[in-house]
Amino acid sequence: MHNGLAVYPGTFDPITLGHLNVIKRAAKIFDKVIVLVSINSSKRPAFTIEERVSQVRKVCERFSNVEVDFSDKLVAEYCRDKGAKILIRGLRALSDFEHECQMANINRKMNPDLDTFFLVADSKYTYLSSTAVKEMARYGADLSEYVPREIIQEIVEKIGNGGKSYAK
Repeated sequence: MHNGLAVYPGTFDPITLGHLNVIKRAAKIFDKVIVLVSINSSKRPAFTIEERVSQVRKVCERFSNVEVDFSDKLVAEYCRDKGAKILIRGLRALSDFEHECQMANINRKMNPDLDTFFLVADSKYTYLSSTAVKEMARYGADLSEYVPREIIQEIVEKIGNGGKSYAK
């Protein structure tokens, strides 16, 4: 186990089983992981920051060394303030890699003590995104293979179509 603190930032709108897979694996590697619910100015979330923090806390209760936090600061600044030297990022596909490398370099320039640790998504989650989950919810799809069971009802109530199915 790495002796230290790692931060896993994201909008988590909503948190998916892919995110949870990264959290579970990171929790085995690091002494403590902070799952940081953050703001991405290029996204318009369906859930409020309070709802997202609540959802992430619900699904992370199972990990004794995982804490959930919120910040509206830049991630590099948040990590500096917390004394975290490791930033965790999940990679789904090659298309994620270029953007994530750019962000890692920017974060390192802003906080020279910060290294980015990439975890490649489990193959069953490479296609999964919060955007896809929201689209499936809008059409009444079964979400049980995509998001933690603890938050399915919240997603259906907020985004879903009242349980109607569009299957033929």
